[in-house]
Amino acid sequence: MKKDLVVAVVVWAVVTAASLVGAAIMDPFPTAGADAAKTVDDAFRVMTYMAAPIFGLVIAGLVTSVVTHRSHGRPVADGEAIRGTNAVPKVWFGASTALAAVVMVFPGLTGLAELRRDQTADLQVNVTGARWLWMVEYPEQGVTVTGASEIVLPRGERVQFNITAPAADVLHSFWIPAFRLKLDAVPGQTGRVFLTPTELGDGTTDIAYRLQCAELCGLMHSRMVTPVRVVEPEEFERWVADRKAVK
Repeated sequence: MKKDLVVAVVVWAVVTAASLVGAAIMDPFPTAGADAAKTVDDAFRVMTYMAAPIFGLVIAGLVTSVVTHRSHGRPVADGEAIRGTNAVPKVWFGASTALAAVVMVFPGLTGLAELRRDQTADLQVNVTGARWLWMVEYPEQGVTVTGASEIVLPRGERVQFNITAPAADVLHSFWIPAFRLKLDAVPGQTGRVFLTPTELGDGTTDIAYRLQCAELCGLMHSRMVTPVRVVEPEEFERWVADRKAVK
């Protein structure tokens, strides 16, 4: 029993340390292009660090069972029955409950509060998802892009996306990976997303800057993609003027 415990502790320590180092070194996230990206990425990092020792514990139990409890060709017999409740499940349940409570508060509620903190907007953008395209309207500028070929946003300005789908359509989901935030486009309802683009980007060269449907919505779901361009405010104004001239 003592040998099993030593093996389990050593394996747990090695796997946990390797997982923490790997999580600290690796950067698995796509381009971060909005203020919300840091909040979301930090939440994932915190949960990864919390998960590392749990992952190590699972691997330690697996390795210990495989290495030290093999039959080695001996006859296999049922082990002695365990009756009653010992301390292990109580500790496991208590630790799991405490960890879940911590994650709900941080980064859960604290991160959500941060994302919802600033609900003012410099620019309104109405986005309608319909099988199988996105329709985009800039109501304050009087610009509508039907079957949107691109979405253009000014860097550094607060944007409010008003996201919906026609009442007779199906569920879609608004997602631009560089901005991290995702919201379902529910038929007949309007949801809102607030964010500030912080980095220049072009969806024709960086797939993180693409509005894509993140909800399986039918035959052409995979083609429900629209490039996003984040430009300087002056260039955005020129783009608006060009769109009005075409109109």
